[in-house]
Amino acid sequence: MDVPLIFEKSRPGRRGVRFEPHSDVASFNLEAHIPAELIRRTPLGLPEVAENDVVRHYTALSTLNYGVDTGFYPLGSCTMKYNPKVNDWAAGLPGFADVHPLQPDSTVQGLLTLLKALEDGLKEISGMDAVSLQPAAGAHGELTGILMIKAYLRDRGENRRTILVPDSAHGTNPATASMAGFEVKVVPSNTRGGVDVDALAQMVDENTAGLMLTNPNTLGLFEEDILAIADIVHQAGGLLYYDGANANAIMGRVRPGDMGFDVVHLNLHKTFSTPHGGGGPGSGPVGVTAKLEPYLPYPRLRQGSEGLYWDYHVGRSIGKVRSYYGNVGVLVRAYAYLRSHGQEGLKAVSETAVLNANYLLKQLSERYRTPYDRTVKHEFVLSLTPQKARGARALDVAKRIIDYGFYPPTVYFPLVVDEALMVEPTETESKETLDRFIEAMRAIDDEIDQNPDVVHEAPHHTVVRRFDEAEAARHPVLTWQQLKGES
Repeated sequence: MDVPLIFEKSRPGRRGVRFEPHSDVASFNLEAHIPAELIRRTPLGLPEVAENDVVRHYTALSTLNYGVDTGFYPLGSCTMKYNPKVNDWAAGLPGFADVHPLQPDSTVQGLLTLLKALEDGLKEISGMDAVSLQPAAGAHGELTGILMIKAYLRDRGENRRTILVPDSAHGTNPATASMAGFEVKVVPSNTRGGVDVDALAQMVDENTAGLMLTNPNTLGLFEEDILAIADIVHQAGGLLYYDGANANAIMGRVRPGDMGFDVVHLNLHKTFSTPHGGGGPGSGPVGVTAKLEPYLPYPRLRQGSEGLYWDYHVGRSIGKVRSYYGNVGVLVRAYAYLRSHGQEGLKAVSETAVLNANYLLKQLSERYRTPYDRTVKHEFVLSLTPQKARGARALDVAKRIIDYGFYPPTVYFPLVVDEALMVEPTETESKETLDRFIEAMRAIDDEIDQNPDVVHEAPHHTVVRRFDEAEAARHPVLTWQQLKGES
């Protein structure tokens, strides 16, 4: 689809606004109000267009956007599920959308009641004793949790300096630990794709502050030895941090607290179906066991004799990590999601997500290699090394899938799998959609042998064709620029 740039529609003298001859704007005297050296003397070079040109331009651009409202979005490790519109309706109610964070607590008791109920619900789901809704994203929740671990150990007089992360971990885990001032050590995987327990036992010592782990892990595999892992870390005096990015696989079925985790973050913009992608907003509430509760960010939501209120007098708190109380609109959406599903509904969400992932894996494994012969949870990773040997890399397959109407899965992650293609179908996709994806992947596998150029040069039906990935990374062009020779 060809969408002319707004500059290409520009015609001299065309206007999208009109000022009456005697209006304040038309008669405004620049020289009388603005110093001469600050007045622009040359045209801005803005396009000269009518109002309908602008409206049609941006409307046409909007039709090019791809998201969960327009199609299947199997982005591994990101849980890009469909977002029910009732959640948006709830977040838009005046009692939630039109309040200000500096209003007296007595005037926003309805909102505070919702936030308190959400805290309680997340405590139950995670198996934690207390929750803060303040962190604005998953990585933000990670940093909050690791800073609490650091403060807890400091108060115990323990200067532990090492955080352990699995080799299949999300990249935010080592980044978070490093930002918090810890040294990062990587724990290898075993032959079944889980943490190598023997290696872990050799790595922990008096310097171990904790282990960051998600379960199921980034390969979509449940850590079968999680209780042994927890015992090893705890016996060494360290704490366990649960990265909640993959909670969509276990919600309502098993709780991180029951596995032995001390700190948990949950991605409300993933598991609890609020808008995800495009840079936010997000929400990454953090839950902790009782021993870490004093370190939660302030303010804390408390029940007083006259209602709920924000308590800023929290003695050992790590302080504020976010302005005000978090991204409230996302919190309202998550609450609506929890209430609309209920306990049994949340279990069904996880069960269906796991069912969909295993169905896709079974069908695709006939053509594509699976590095671990195990039942997966919510997502799985394929290794396209056989396809690479036949002339098509994982990137080629991902680009070609766009022509079939699907967003590409995650590629080249996790790093422990060569030519990785990571797929997460979520629970919101129908069998018909999954079957179309399966047929597309099979067709692409055929094309690698029968018509390799169509794969190597994909995508073919997008406004922008394939980038030079290396050049785009080294020299990104982030603004519109007039090309040489254009008027």
